[in-house]
Amino acid sequence: MCQHQPPCPSADSADRDAAHLVAHHPEQGWSLLCNGVLLFEDTGELLPDGRVIAPCRPLGSEHIVTAA
Repeated sequence: MCQHQPPCPSADSADRDAAHLVAHHPEQGWSLLCNGVLLFEDTGELLPDGRVIAPCRPLGSEHIVTAA
């Protein structure tokens, strides 16, 4: 799928998020990478083969921000 030189990481590689953006829709909360991976604003991913990568959320309360 990727035509870049050097080629972007494949959807199966650990650094798959480093691929180039093909489409970016922040108003809908998703982006498509050239390797076919759909990235969601909650850090979840949908791989081209249908596998789901769960969102990576902070575990500790020190990362929680509240409005003043």
